[in-house]
Amino acid sequence: MCGDIESDETLAEDYYQRFVERTQKFLSSTKTDNSNTTDNLYNYLDNLFRQTLSATTTCDETNNAITGYERISMEPLVYARIAGFIAAHQPIQDDPLRNLIEALLTGYAEGESTASNIKKKY
Repeated sequence: MCGDIESDETLAEDYYQRFVERTQKFLSSTKTDNSNTTDNLYNYLDNLFRQTLSATTTCDETNNAITGYERISMEPLVYARIAGFIAAHQPIQDDPLRNLIEALLTGYAEGESTASNIKKKY
């Protein structure tokens, strides 16, 4: 039984390391220079996305009781809560829930495509 716990912890850490590698690969593959574009809103949103995603791979050294895997398994709940809070303040005719779900599915697809690209190399 003790081996099972250790193996679960090792597996969780492997998942976290894979997440970090995929995130870094995704961020480097999508790195673009948007300074030439005139759409400041989309530049801002792209930068916000990249900064937030990058922050998920930065482990908080002050709290060693929380593993990287524990953080990434719970952080989506926080981001979903923030998205819901912001969406609740949008005009209903803008259909904020639909926009939120579309963005969620886009992010899921990006994560999956990064994962499948890495699998093809190995």
